[in-house]
This record gives sequence, C-alpha cells and structure tokens, in this order.
Amino acid sequence: MKKNLIIFGTRPEAIKMAPLVKEFLKHNNKFHTKVCITAQHREMLDQVLSFFEIIPDYDLDLMKPNQNLYSLTADIITGLKPVLEEFNPDYVYVHGDTTTTMAASIASFYSGAKVCHVEAGLRTFNKRSPFPEEVNRSIAGSISDYHFAPTNTSKQNLLNENVSEKNILVTGNTVIDALQFSSQKVTSPSYSDEEVENLKAIADDSKRLILVTGHRRENHGQGFIDICNALKQIAIENEDVQIIYPVHLNPNVQKPVYELLANIENIKLIDPLSYPAFVWLMSKSYLIITDSGGVQEEAPSLGKPVLVMRDTTERPEAVKAGTVFLVGTNKSKIIEEANNLLSNEQAYLKMSKLHNPYGDGTACDSIVKFISNL
Repeated sequence: MKKNLIIFGTRPEAIKMAPLVKEFLKHNNKFHTKVCITAQHREMLDQVLSFFEIIPDYDLDLMKPNQNLYSLTADIITGLKPVLEEFNPDYVYVHGDTTTTMAASIASFYSGAKVCHVEAGLRTFNKRSPFPEEVNRSIAGSISDYHFAPTNTSKQNLLNENVSEKNILVTGNTVIDALQFSSQKVTSPSYSDEEVENLKAIADDSKRLILVTGHRRENHGQGFIDICNALKQIAIENEDVQIIYPVHLNPNVQKPVYELLANIENIKLIDPLSYPAFVWLMSKSYLIITDSGGVQEEAPSLGKPVLVMRDTTERPEAVKAGTVFLVGTNKSKIIEEANNLLSNEQAYLKMSKLHNPYGDGTACDSIVKFISNL
C-alpha cells in the first residue's frame, strides 16, 4: 500500500488540497493517506478544514505573532522532520507557492520521499513579483519528482526547465474541484451558516455587487492608496453599485482602506470571510476586483469577470482566454475597466461567458489515477 502525506499550511492551500485529500481517502484500499498542516495561517485554515470535514493527522501549529519568513521557513523544516521520520511516506504532496510549500519540499527531499507538486509550473519569471511566491514555487519545482500542472502553459514552463515530460501531468486546477463541491453546498436550501446569513443582510439586492479583495505585499503603500481611490470613485460614479470589501488583517492593508473608504455609503468594509461565505459572495457578485491568484481561477467557473490588481500574473491562460483583465494598481485603469463592464452589457456578457481555462473539476481524480499507475 502506497503511503501519502499531504502537507499544507494556509487557507488557499487547504481549499485546493481538500478535494485531493477526500479523493485519496476514497481509495483507502490502495493508499494510506495522512494530512499534515503547518498552520502557517491558523484561524483561516481551521475554518476550511471544518467546512471540508478534514481532521489533520499532524498539526505543527507554527503560527506566531509577527512571524517572519526566516523563522517560519526554519520552523517548518525542523517541525516536519519527526513527522516524516515517523510516517515515512512514499509520496509527499505540496501545493503551489507558499513558504510551507517551499520548506516542505526541502524537508521531504531530505527524508527521501518522492515530492509531488500540485499546481506546478506557474511562472511570472520575475522573482520579486509575486514575492516570495515566485521563488517558492520555483524551488519546489526543482525538487519535485512529479508535477501536476493545471494547464498546458504551465506544462511548457516545466519542459523549458528540463523537467521530463513523463513526470508532468496536466490536470486542470484542483480549485475547480473544490469550488464545484463548495458552491453546491453553500447555495443549497438546507445549508446553514451564520456568516452567510450576515452577508445576506449586508448585500443590497437592488444593486450590482462588486466584490473586492486585496493583500499582496507588492501593493502595500502607494499601491493600496491608488486602489482605494479608484474604488472610491467607482462607488461615487455608480450609485446602483454596492462594493463589498472583506479587508485583510494586515495593518498595511487596513490603514489605507479604512482611512479612504470607511464613510462611503455604497462601500461595505467587512472582516475577512470564511471560505464558504466567500464562495457564497462570489456567486452573488456581478464583478470581482482582486489581487488574488486563486480568484482568477475560481470566478470564471461562476461566470464572473475579474479585474486583477497586479502588473504580472502567473496565470496567463486567464488573460489569454479573456476571463480576467490586468489593471495593476493604476487608478485610472481600474476605474476605466470597471466602468466599462458596468456600462457595456456586450463587453460584460462576452467576458462572463468565456470558457474557464483551468479545468472541469476532475483534477484530483486525474492525480489519483496517475499515482495509482506508478
């Protein structure tokens, strides 16, 4: 029986790895699968685990106040040593581009396990943008034995780095697997959640809803000031629109957002949302403005156009497909593109009905079949 250890530490990782955990557990006659969390993010991670009904076998519980990349990386590597020695997995699965991903790849390599990189091959080719994610995923990619690429573009990036084609599988993105499960669950009449009920009370059904998220380090400072000024003008110019902004807890985000947007009638600043509540809010949105990577993949499956507040993206397939549009932190560009989608019905419908380049929700099944045949 093959032994799998699935490692993750942040909410985005948990969302994208949860369906893989559940898929492997369906095949417990072939695989002995365990889950290890680093808890790089604590509370947000726990919310996702509860929603997907996953109980981790190992919890390193590493989140500390004011933690930095130096100490976190060291703590993950040393914290995983006894876990890897005790369970001695054949395969370790890491996801994407977090510090957990990079450090867990190194620790798993030291242990002798085969490293499997889910969401492999994404690249901006700029090691400072996004920071530190671009370097994290490049390190994980150089260590990994098997690469589960979400798209053919990601596969080509890996081939260009001399990864053997036989070790690459194009799967689509597991976030679509998660989204299909989640959207069906949260929109079910029988689903009960206090946070979703609170959102229903906040959301104004008479207005078109714009969902905003933002947290990227590279946007801190003037970037967020420009973003907030753009959102302010969009709200003032479009009284039939309501902007709902779950504000990231980072002080570098909170300060400009609350200083510039707190007293505008059709902007609602709320606390960060749990994953199910966020899925519900995405499903109710007319337009999404974000600097998130995952939202670029999820929103097209729900038919929601996305304006991306970044100058580069490791998800060029979405830009090429036309499901997202890069606006950076340029105030005038954010306003121009948002107003175009709000006023030009033809442009909106074209963008909202395009095919999602990130898959059809069968990524996890493809991964399990691949590993089964090794």
